[in-house]
Parts: sequence; structure tokens; C-alpha cells
Amino acid sequence: LHMPLPYHPPGFLGCFRDVFVGSRLVVPVRSQADFQANVTLGCSDRDKCMESPCQNRGRCVSLGWRSYSCECHRPYEGTDCTEEYVTARFGNKDLQSYAVFSLDGSPGDAVTVSMFIRTRQPRGLLLVLANSTSQYLRLWMEDGRVKVQVHNFETLVGRTVVNDGHFHLVTVKLDASMAFLFQSTQIQATMHVRNIQAHQGDQVFVGGLPDPRASASFGGYFKGCVQDLRVNTRRLQFYPITTSVESNQLRELVHVERGCSSDNACAVNPCLNDGVCYSMWDDFICNCPPNTAGQRCEEVKWCALSPCPTSAVCQPRSQGFECLSNVTFRAESRPLHYRSNGKIKRSLDSVSLSFRSRQSSATLLHAQKDSHFLTVSVQDSNLVLDLQVGVYRSAPHVTSLGPVSDGEWHTVELNMENHTSPNSPWILNLDGGRKEELLVTPIRAGGLDFLRDSADVFLGGMNLDSGAGLSGCLGPVNMGGILLPFHLDSELNLPRPQEEQFVRVNVDAAPRYGCWGSSVCAPNPCQNQGVCEDLFDLHHCTCPPEWTGTLCRDPTDSCVSSPCIHGNCINLSGRYKCACEPGFSGERCEAEVDMCENSNCSSGATCLKGFQSYSCLCPHNLTGPLCRLPQLPVSTCMGRRWNYSCFNGGNCSREDHTCSCLPGFTGEW
Repeated sequence: LHMPLPYHPPGFLGCFRDVFVGSRLVVPVRSQADFQANVTLGCSDRDKCMESPCQNRGRCVSLGWRSYSCECHRPYEGTDCTEEYVTARFGNKDLQSYAVFSLDGSPGDAVTVSMFIRTRQPRGLLLVLANSTSQYLRLWMEDGRVKVQVHNFETLVGRTVVNDGHFHLVTVKLDASMAFLFQSTQIQATMHVRNIQAHQGDQVFVGGLPDPRASASFGGYFKGCVQDLRVNTRRLQFYPITTSVESNQLRELVHVERGCSSDNACAVNPCLNDGVCYSMWDDFICNCPPNTAGQRCEEVKWCALSPCPTSAVCQPRSQGFECLSNVTFRAESRPLHYRSNGKIKRSLDSVSLSFRSRQSSATLLHAQKDSHFLTVSVQDSNLVLDLQVGVYRSAPHVTSLGPVSDGEWHTVELNMENHTSPNSPWILNLDGGRKEELLVTPIRAGGLDFLRDSADVFLGGMNLDSGAGLSGCLGPVNMGGILLPFHLDSELNLPRPQEEQFVRVNVDAAPRYGCWGSSVCAPNPCQNQGVCEDLFDLHHCTCPPEWTGTLCRDPTDSCVSSPCIHGNCINLSGRYKCACEPGFSGERCEAEVDMCENSNCSSGATCLKGFQSYSCLCPHNLTGPLCRLPQLPVSTCMGRRWNYSCFNGGNCSREDHTCSCLPGFTGEW
């Protein structure tokens, strides 16, 4: 028979005082302390919340007379919020893992799914709600963001990524015709959806589906951790806690482990170039040596190792480095000869170089294999291109609008206009100026791909037999982005590690590194303390102010030597002119002028030379400035004190010592 259990009411909570049994004090009595449990002296009603009993940031709610309850923050539970929901690890060691629950209650048309997730993977299936006929709610990750799909149509996408290795609370709320996506307390997206109905017995798939192909459609199986998963208020516990909570029934658990362990990412030693690996949760970090960089120390800082000689500048390249310098060619130099190392895979659809010369005709670059060739040269001081690939050949094309043999640096960039089309025209850019279309030819050989295998490339001449055709300098030369190195690997402190290379064949060429012109200023050709400026195979004299000319031999002021003896010097362009003083003539005013040489004195008169003029001495029968007038009578006048004469017909005046002159004569007498 089933006997009913006896009823035991809860224990008394409160205070007793002066409890006597048979006139004997029973409570409180210190001597009976060994027979007491949870009994203390005194009667205090202090609020229990004052003692902060709730752990893990739980909120204490006072219920009166030393009673309280704790409102716990997720993922904690229990009387004092000390119990944490057990985290489930999915995809440990890359195993395909998933869990299956069944809904024990009937959520109805208001469904809220929430859980903490932690992952570093950008994609993976999180959760599927399904009935016997369809999957009506899916959650998965794509590009690090949470996506939600309702009824195979409507889709929400989160704005922020969650695959950073930290826990994130993801909540999907379906309420009537609206769907909401939250991350923590921030809303990520909303949309209108068709109403859904969740019923008792519906299945919840977590981390993936039993069918791998179906899981692959949503990023594959989830790799990470899930904690405190809930559908509405019911928990879906992978490993139950001791606190009693409403939970849905776990049906299946496949390769899901307890806790949130991490794969040992350092087990495969992912750090390269002697980098030291440190494990993080489902990730690693490499402590790289000083000369390396990148997540796995895969990028070597080659230039930090000083691989180049002092005459070159190190430039980092993909998976390697190059040593850049200039090289000088003279008549006695030999062309530099190159071939591919046989490992060039890229399409060679560009050429770039720089040069400096005063030659009106010179070969800069010549590349040839069988009937294919490319030549870049200077002809009649203009840049010329000649290209033949197969049966297609371009006519030599003068590309420069002005001379390039001026001793200045010039850059040449030659590219296919459309790198993906074998029929693309070639475009040339000279000195960064306007692009000009050079060739429109149906070349189907892939540009300059004939250079990738066994082609001969020469710099500074047509071939080794012809000698250097260039007197000048070449800067770095690239074909398809691959440098034609001036330095041999034996001259470098480290060999170049990149796979695709052009290699110099004539190791005995001994080029002169740097750009060196002729010694046009030694000895100094400029005279009169002029300063010589080297303009690369040409000099220019900077003269003192008083000298000019190409060699400072011509005085700037032609009057500086005072060439005019009796006159003022006037400085003209490259010459001078003398303004002579009166009485002097000649180019330098060196000759005294004879004033009587062309005098107008009458015949019989004597010319008397003066400094700036002359005078005429007349005979007795003539008079006047030029002695051209007949001599007039002289009148003798009696003065009071002495006698005096009036000349040239002048009459004695009544005034003492004066004469009355005839017209044309003046003076006292």
C-alpha cells in the first residue's frame, strides 16, 4: 500500500525569548549550545542584502526578516548566482559536432532564441529550428557576422563581427510579424516576416545538422563554444547544472565536449623563419625575429639585413629584394647580357627603364629570341621602338617630340593598354608625359612572353660582338616588374630569394656602377677664375661679373680697360664706343684734330690753330673773321688825354675815347 508521507512544515524563522520548561529556562542557555543548530544569541533583523550575498554581479532583492533572493546575470544561476551554465565546445580538433534538442513546451508565435557564442571562425551553422516538414528558423555566421533566415526567405544580417574570440550574447526575437536581431543589448537588424509557430516536439539543431551537405550550405559545422542557450525561458543544457531550471530535453550530443577548451594552434609550428609561437584561444601569435614580419613571420625584411653593396640601394620586393643602382657605359664597355632563370610564370607585358646620354644614336635595350625581338634605341636624338612578335612587326616609331640626347635623365615606360587582351595596343609614357598609342597590332603571343625562356637580353648594345653602343648611363631596367640586375649574386651579401629572376650571363663584364660622365672640369677649362659645372659630358662656366663667354675669356664691361685716350667710353654688347673730347678723333680718341685743316680763311689769310677752333690773320687789305672783307679806312681821333684811332670806317665819336662803327662792325674801336 502507498502510505502518504508525513507533513513537515518549514522551520520557524524568528526569535524566541524566555522559553521555560518546568520553570527551567530552556532558550537561551549557553550550556546547551552543543544541541543547537543555526541558533544565535540576540534578535537582529538586519537586511540580509547588506551582506552582498549575490555573486557574479547578481542583484539582491530583500524579502524581509533576513530573507532575500538573487536576480542573476547570464550565464549564472543559483541561490547566490554562484553556478555557471556549462559551456559546450563544438568542433574541437576540427571534428564535426552538433547537438539535438526537442521542445518540451509550446512556445507559440512569440519565440526568442538567445545564447552566448565564442569563435574565431568567420562562418558556421549556429542553430536550426525545424518541425517535421521544414526548417523555419536558421542562424549561421557568414563573414564573421550573424545571419538569420525565417521560412527560407527573409534574412537579417548583423552589423558587427563576432568572430574575435570573445563571448557575445546573440538574441533573435520573433514577435508576430516582426523579427529582431540583437548582439548584447544593441539591436542589429529588424524586418517584417511571416508569422511562425513553434510547437512541442519541434527539434533544435545546434552547431550543425546530421547531414554534412546540408550543413555546408550554411558555412559548415560551427567551431567554437556555446553557453546558456535558451528558447524563450526554457534552457537547452548540454551538461545540466545542479540548480533546477526549466529545460528542454537533450536528444543527441555528437562530439560536443564539456568546457571551452582551445585547439593547440602552435602544435603544427605555424611561425616561420624562427618565429616563436604563443597559443591563444583557437589562435596563435608569433613573436617574430627583428628581420621578419607578418602573422606567421612569413615576410622577411630582407633590406634590414643589408644584403646590397654600398654602391646600391636595397628595395623590398615580393618574397625578396633587389639592389638598385645606375651603371655607366663607355666606348670601351661591354653590353650586359641577361637570360631568364626559367622560372618566370607571369605575363611580361611591360618594360621600364631610365637613361642619360648626349649621343644622338645609341642602343639602350635589345631582346631577341629567334624571330621575336624588342629594341629600344635613340636615333637622331629621338627615342625609337622596334618590336616584332611572330610574323607581326611594328614599324620603327619615333616617340619623343623633342630630343632626348640632352644629358638629362629620361624615363621610358612601355605597357600593354589591356593586360588581359593579347591584341592590346602598346602605350608608351616618356618622362611621365602624355601617353601615346604606339602599336595596334594583332599580337597573340602574350606580349613579351617570349622573354620568359632562353631569350637573350642586352643592355647598352645590340649584342656582345658589337660592343657598347651607348655612351651614357642606365638606371634600373624592369621587364614585367622583374629587374634586370646590374650586380651579380656573388657581389651581394645575400642571394636574392625570389623565384622569378633575370640573371646576368656575362659575369666578366665588370660594369662601372654609378653614373659617371667625362671629366669635363678637370683641368678647369674656365678662365679668369670661372667655376666649372659638370653637365654630364658637357661643361658650363659660371664667370665672375667682369667676364663672360663660354670660357670666361670676354670682359663683361668693354670699358673696364679705359680704351678711350681723350674721350668717354660707352659699353655696348661685346664691344665699346668712344665719345671723343673736342679736338680729338679716332676709334680710341687718340688723334689730335688739326683745326686749320679745313679752315674757311680767305686766300692770303693765315690760319691760327686754337684748342677747339681757329682764327684768321688777315693781310693789310682785308679784314673780317674770315678775312673776306676789304680793309676800310682808319680815322684818327683827338682825345682829351691822348689820341686814338677808329678802324674799319669807324668815325670819331663826340664822347671821349669812343668810335661810331659802320653796320657789321662792333667794338670800342
